[in-house]
Amino acid sequence: MTTPVVLVAGLHRRARTATVHRLLAAHPGAVAVHHDLREVASGRVERTVRDVSGVLERAEVRLAHGCVTCTVREDLLPELIRRAPSASLLVVDLWDAVEPRAVAEALDTEEAAEALRLTCVATALHAARLPVDIVRGERLSETGHGTGGDRRHLAEVLARQTEYATALVLYGGDEEDHDLSRALLAHLAPATPVADGLPEVTGPALDTRTLAERVDPATAVLPCDARDGEVTTVVWHRLRPLHPGRLFEALDDLVTTSVRSRGRFWLATRPDRLLGWDAVAGGMAVEDAGPWLAALPEAAWDLVSPARRAAAALDWTGPLGDRVQHLVFIGPDLDRDRVHATLDACLLTPEEAVAGSSAWARYDDPFAPLLEPAESPRLGSDR
Repeated sequence: MTTPVVLVAGLHRRARTATVHRLLAAHPGAVAVHHDLREVASGRVERTVRDVSGVLERAEVRLAHGCVTCTVREDLLPELIRRAPSASLLVVDLWDAVEPRAVAEALDTEEAAEALRLTCVATALHAARLPVDIVRGERLSETGHGTGGDRRHLAEVLARQTEYATALVLYGGDEEDHDLSRALLAHLAPATPVADGLPEVTGPALDTRTLAERVDPATAVLPCDARDGEVTTVVWHRLRPLHPGRLFEALDDLVTTSVRSRGRFWLATRPDRLLGWDAVAGGMAVEDAGPWLAALPEAAWDLVSPARRAAAALDWTGPLGDRVQHLVFIGPDLDRDRVHATLDACLLTPEEAVAGSSAWARYDDPFAPLLEPAESPRLGSDR
């Protein structure tokens, strides 16, 4: 029999700690494992193990290479397997800035499957701080949440922790804070349940590939047009390719007028490549997410996941196949007409469109430096 494992993520430390404690109290025999990663860059990590009564063990861990992945592989996974036989539930209390996807996928091994089953990925959020932190432009290193050299932005990590989770837990704040946070979460992660209590954590194992498909650009089910009080989601869906130069010039306006935007798009200069759009709090990353299915021979379709084929089928249009512009923008009182007009002006004109791919290939492509590195740099209004 395998022992259930729940990951509890969250930049909001008080919310996360309170959620972990409630899980320990609700499940007799549960144990929580936490790694303090403040010194991980130097290869030193402090591991704390506790149950509802308090700390059971505290130890310093020395790593050959200081990184989150090394911590999971070299210490967290062996510790969970060692404690599995005597624990009713294992709670992984993730360090502030750790994104749960990396840990979930690191736990997905044959060795772990014999003793453990990942049953829930919960992100704990402070109701009073979420609406403020999701628009903050500081890097983690400037806020005390990151480790040395961490160049990620606070809002970027908060968005990823929120969108990857299978359950969201709100803590703190007053009724007004909860109402605003729930409205915001209904736009950021509309399919994920939000609880003031505790999520179910003893059920069947989660499939990490399915979790990844919920957020990856090619397969993500994106939010619909919606307006809920102070929060608006604007969806832009078109078929014509985008002119790379005109889009690049419009990025600052698009990114800085919304809190969160994401989706998939295609450039005239890259007609066979599905590009991912990922922006939060004034910073943007673009990534090459692989070929459009329409650019592959049919024989290769069997090599992609059913979710990828299903997403392509929903977007399929005549000779274009699954090539599509599908972007969503979330923010307070967004002007839908303005967002649409800005993006529509970046599309190829009818005259440019009929010129064909040989003419498109001659356009300057300012996205090239952003798509060639292994990790796309982030853009903001200060680019």
